[in-house]
Amino acid sequence: MASDSAGKQTEKNHTFAQSLRHAWAGVCQVLKQERNMRFHLVAAVLAVICGWWLHISTVEWLWLALAIFTVISAEFTNTVVEALVDLIVRHHFDLNAKHAKDVAAGAVLCAASFAVVVGLLIFVPHLLKLLN
Repeated sequence: MASDSAGKQTEKNHTFAQSLRHAWAGVCQVLKQERNMRFHLVAAVLAVICGWWLHISTVEWLWLALAIFTVISAEFTNTVVEALVDLIVRHHFDLNAKHAKDVAAGAVLCAASFAVVVGLLIFVPHLLKLLN
């Protein structure tokens, strides 16, 4: 494995375990640094708890999982876009950089809106049954 003078890896991963370690480090970094990702994770946990409590169907679980992972994937992508844009413009204002960041954030908003709609379609009928 090649390294630069500071001992940092500069070539592709050589093993699957090495790839997993780097991927896990990325997940931990996003959770530590991105407030919105922590919010999305808490919302996902609450949705899963509600699904378990309400005994939702397998199809409903599939929709819920799709909604959760769509939001999480969008948030990861948004984080990557922000980091790359900041690297390129070195934290100086640039209209194209702003546009790229705004569009990436818009993708998260679309995914989160989808998740809210899925959550309402799944949970409202179950909750109405409980109230009756």
